[in-house]
Amino acid sequence: MDLNEHHPVGVDFGGSGIKGAAVDLQAGDFAGERVRIATPSPSTPERVAQVLVDLLAQLPEADGPVGVTVPGVVRHGVVGSAANIDASWIGTDADALFSEATGRTVRTVNDADAAGLAEVRFGAARGESGLVIVTTLGTGIGSAFLYDGVLVPNSELGHLELDGAVAESRAANSARERESLSWEQWAERLTRYYRALEQLFSPDLLVVGGGVSKHAASFLPLLDLDTPIVPATLRNRAGIIGAALNVS
Repeated sequence: MDLNEHHPVGVDFGGSGIKGAAVDLQAGDFAGERVRIATPSPSTPERVAQVLVDLLAQLPEADGPVGVTVPGVVRHGVVGSAANIDASWIGTDADALFSEATGRTVRTVNDADAAGLAEVRFGAARGESGLVIVTTLGTGIGSAFLYDGVLVPNSELGHLELDGAVAESRAANSARERESLSWEQWAERLTRYYRALEQLFSPDLLVVGGGVSKHAASFLPLLDLDTPIVPATLRNRAGIIGAALNVS
């Protein structure tokens, strides 16, 4: 039996690439090779649906249901925002679109929520009680709100106001790169952002994900917070694993 057979498939729809793999939900890891296809430009729903079809064709033995992340609010499969994707996504029934295109059961989930599901099941938030906020620092700031391990979806805390602007425009990893900020300069902004989360929600734990979390030692110790803050365990695998969890 192929290792991929009967496992659900997780697909992570990102700004530069659409990545997918069969997922072993017992091990909390990929059950086979990860496949990546460049995100089309413009990344309209129809074009992304075709990429999904092409990606699944490269995973022929992974015949389970499919979970897909979307970088926007997702309510009952319908996309409700498009801060960092093509505006034509707003109002799209992504579950129906992807299911029709692939001929398979497809369920969509906000990308940061998927990361949160993965971290609470297999990663840094596993076994944690109370309120855990998982943030993903990338092009924007995604967030997942988890209380006693249960997801409260679509928190979108990257859209809070920070220094008179949308928080993610000031404190996302893209802002650090765009403005050539030092780790210390970026840490000052992150401290203000996470302090705002503390004031609003009094979390028990903060988890920092996204690709930049591999450099956590360079900036997390510089943050001045009351709440424990730790790097995510699954990093860029979290979206794929969480998408598969959402459809299992």
